[in-house]
Amino acid sequence: MALGHRLELRQGQGLVITPQLQQAIKLLQLSNLELDAFVEAELERNPLLQRDDGPAEVERAPEDIERPAENLGLDSVSDSAASGQMDATPDDVSPGERATGDGPGSDGAQAEQAGGQIDWSRTGGGGNFESDENYEGALSRPPTLCEHLTEQLGVAGLTAAQTVVAGVLIDAVDDTGYLRADLVEVATRLGCDLAFVEGVLTVLQGFEPAGVMARDVRECLALQLKDVNRYDPCMAALLDNLDLLARRDMAALRKVCGVDDEDLREMVAEIRALTPRPGAAFHSDPPQTLVPDVHVRETPGGLWHVELNTDTLPKVLVDQRYHARVSKGARSDQEKTFVSDCFATANWLVKSLDQRAKTILKVSSEIVRQQDAFLAYGVEHLRPLNLKTVADAIGMHESTVSRVTSNKYIATPRGVFELKFFFTSAIQATEGGEAHSAASVRHKIKGLVEAERTEADVHSDDRLVEILKEGGVDIARRTVAKYREALRIPSSVERRRLIKETC
Repeated sequence: MALGHRLELRQGQGLVITPQLQQAIKLLQLSNLELDAFVEAELERNPLLQRDDGPAEVERAPEDIERPAENLGLDSVSDSAASGQMDATPDDVSPGERATGDGPGSDGAQAEQAGGQIDWSRTGGGGNFESDENYEGALSRPPTLCEHLTEQLGVAGLTAAQTVVAGVLIDAVDDTGYLRADLVEVATRLGCDLAFVEGVLTVLQGFEPAGVMARDVRECLALQLKDVNRYDPCMAALLDNLDLLARRDMAALRKVCGVDDEDLREMVAEIRALTPRPGAAFHSDPPQTLVPDVHVRETPGGLWHVELNTDTLPKVLVDQRYHARVSKGARSDQEKTFVSDCFATANWLVKSLDQRAKTILKVSSEIVRQQDAFLAYGVEHLRPLNLKTVADAIGMHESTVSRVTSNKYIATPRGVFELKFFFTSAIQATEGGEAHSAASVRHKIKGLVEAERTEADVHSDDRLVEILKEGGVDIARRTVAKYREALRIPSSVERRRLIKETC
């Protein structure tokens, strides 16, 4: 058989994901904080990008006159705009975004023309613009736990060496009041004896609040009991067996402590009156506020209006004027390539942020449409929903919907929820009716347990299954047990024991 050369042409279809499309898809799953950090990095890297900080009038490039600039703070999505999906169009990048001026009309140029006059009306006594406000804020702010302990250290009458050790130990206290340092390591680092460090710790453990500087829960509770003169051998035995108290094994506790039922109940009541986090009452850094990406409100006509939270959307523009200036000044091929790449990247980022906002709004609107009963009547009316249902309804891929709902939050009249909260599995109905949401079933189980008042009212898992089936929910016992454990609800035996102790 003879061998020969032959030229053939073959046609085929394949999905090619460009690097820019991969980056655009990655933008979808970023939270608002992560997106803001990403945009900040791009602003530092790309000189043609500029943040849109206000409604100031900006100059437009000639090609922008016929096409209005795209606004990143979108409140609605038209059918034509929504049709461009991030998972379908890899290279739909077109110039023509807004540009901002940097010429004589800017604030900096006006200041120079005014002869360098500066408004010093907001300066404080030390030349700091915010010094007066910061000073007043420091006076009005409650002290932190470290500041409170340091203040007591100043009047404790310790020697210089003891004060140094005490300062190191106070720095190792966390916000809850526990000492998070190894005394052996502290003694080695400071070049002193372990007994010396332990002696300083004993003094610090007498500071307010009672229980501070403890190394574990038992020591914290013991310090509080000593502060009120209630630490005796029976209490010490009880603190040594906190695991039995957690299991509510009262018979074993009575035997270990050597007390009767009445004394044991009083001792347990005293333990419950203590605080396991003595430093929690002091000032600490405020928690980060959860900022929703989407707002939902009810209109007078009974419909639900969905809009983006424009405060979370980074607004960036392409500086067309600066691009024209540097393009004319570019001489070498390397400079021209750099300017061209920066311009293409800037246009891509503006386009991608715009498309990201549209996609989030489109997915959120469909979720609200599917879960309108929850918004109107509560969690018991939450419908079963999966990614495929939403993806098919809006013409997107399931992976795109999954990325959109990751780390995104929606503010509703019933609270702020993560978008993934609305995707719940389905539990079949007993007579072939409409399926029930797993979240609504968990809510029903929680309501049945909270309604228990006496030992006779306590429902076992089998009884919960019967009650739910009477309500039209076809559910297995192991599923009820799984939901109960997820809700951190004790078993029926433990609930009966708890009701018996509290009565």
